[in-house]
Amino acid sequence: MITDPVIRNEWYPVAISAFVEKGQERQTMLLGEDIRVYLGANGPAVEKTDGTQLAVKLAYGHVWASLGTPGELFAIPEATQPGRRLVDVGAVRVKCSPLRAVENFLDIAHFPFVHTDVLGAEPHTEVYRYQVEIRDEVDEVWATKIKFYQPQAAKSAEGGIETDYQYRVPAPTCAVLYKTCPPRPSEMDVIGIFVQPLTEELCDAWPWMALFDDESSMADMIQFQQMIFLQDRSILENQLPRKLPLDPGLEIPTRADMTSIAYRRWLKKRGFTYGAQLVAA
Repeated sequence: MITDPVIRNEWYPVAISAFVEKGQERQTMLLGEDIRVYLGANGPAVEKTDGTQLAVKLAYGHVWASLGTPGELFAIPEATQPGRRLVDVGAVRVKCSPLRAVENFLDIAHFPFVHTDVLGAEPHTEVYRYQVEIRDEVDEVWATKIKFYQPQAAKSAEGGIETDYQYRVPAPTCAVLYKTCPPRPSEMDVIGIFVQPLTEELCDAWPWMALFDDESSMADMIQFQQMIFLQDRSILENQLPRKLPLDPGLEIPTRADMTSIAYRRWLKKRGFTYGAQLVAA
């Protein structure tokens, strides 16, 4: 059992709230412990096998739980912005560290090679210089001023465009992407990945979106995002070491890895080590 309060006191996604509210139970795990997500007398509830009730919060279409004493969950203001469609994509199980799953979401350089002719394409493979910072006032990692050519930036996109990106890491196992919205160039689409750490080397990734898209069906938007993540899964499951190295000397970074470097440094600063490799094997 994990006793480290830094790890236990975080919020983690464990189910889609709409499914639980319809009475669908979910037997799952959190940080190596078996839990049950179910509809209680006052709404969705989560308990351990011994009946211990966990702290629960409903946000962004998901049930969130904590094994400890959590603080406030990070805010995504766009979730309440009029006109946005909120898309709960569902879980994708991946045999990798939960931190590897977040890091992959932050990686731009793999787009032309893994998401060919959708999020990237040759010869448009260069990652131009961008800015990364750890914002101490909010304790988050931000990457800004990112531009990348994409043949199909979203389900609603028609033809290739140069896409503006901003990445935000508000919690160790969650990341949020803000990117050009093809139907509304003055707005940004919001795509989140909320990762549930089942164990240190197994996780459920819950993609979520807040989009301006009046044309695509909900099924098509879900299918598009699932296709993207399933393309990532084979890469993630073959990465070695399986845990995310926090020592910069364990893997050789490039300029394209600036966000990853900041993310690892931030995890180390926070003392969040679940799914991390601290020393060379």
